[in-house]
Amino acid sequence: MKLLWDLDGTIFDTYPAILNSFIAVHEAAHGETTDRNEALRWLKRNSKLAFQQYRISEDFRPLFTELDHKQSEAGSPPFDGIEEILAAADVNVIVTHRTKASTIELLTKWGLIDFFDEIVSPEDDGFPRKPDAAAYHYLNEKYDLDWAIGDRSLDLIPAREAGLKTVSFQNADIEADVYLDAYDETFFEKVK
Repeated sequence: MKLLWDLDGTIFDTYPAILNSFIAVHEAAHGETTDRNEALRWLKRNSKLAFQQYRISEDFRPLFTELDHKQSEAGSPPFDGIEEILAAADVNVIVTHRTKASTIELLTKWGLIDFFDEIVSPEDDGFPRKPDAAAYHYLNEKYDLDWAIGDRSLDLIPAREAGLKTVSFQNADIEADVYLDAYDETFFEKVK
């Protein structure tokens, strides 16, 4: 089993940190609070759309990124059961919008770094951001991957384009071959 992973919201439960960072940026931009559940729905699509929906200038992007990374690194644990799946895989690779340094720091903190064969951060490695499929094609050609696991459509669109089967994690609202809400024995039953 050769797996391509998204990081935030797929390996690590980073949505609380992402949401808190977005709420802080929204308040800084507009001086008002917003509905957390609605904001989370937009963030699960992608942060660019959330910024547009909430009329937040991209000038606030560096603040959002800084807040998100600080909060994620301080207290965003991996999802239960993830270590067993990583250990069972023949290959694990990541494509993340996070910086490579931040990704390595988070994986190291939680003792998961040794499970990964390669980490691609498009901005650090010269690839376009997801949903562009260039990074997925690169990794699939190098490792002959089977499955891509992600929590947003922008994680799975490039996977399909690169010829991979797809797993949607904790998001039934996107197109995928398999849907999972937890990393347990169901993963191994559905992903063969």
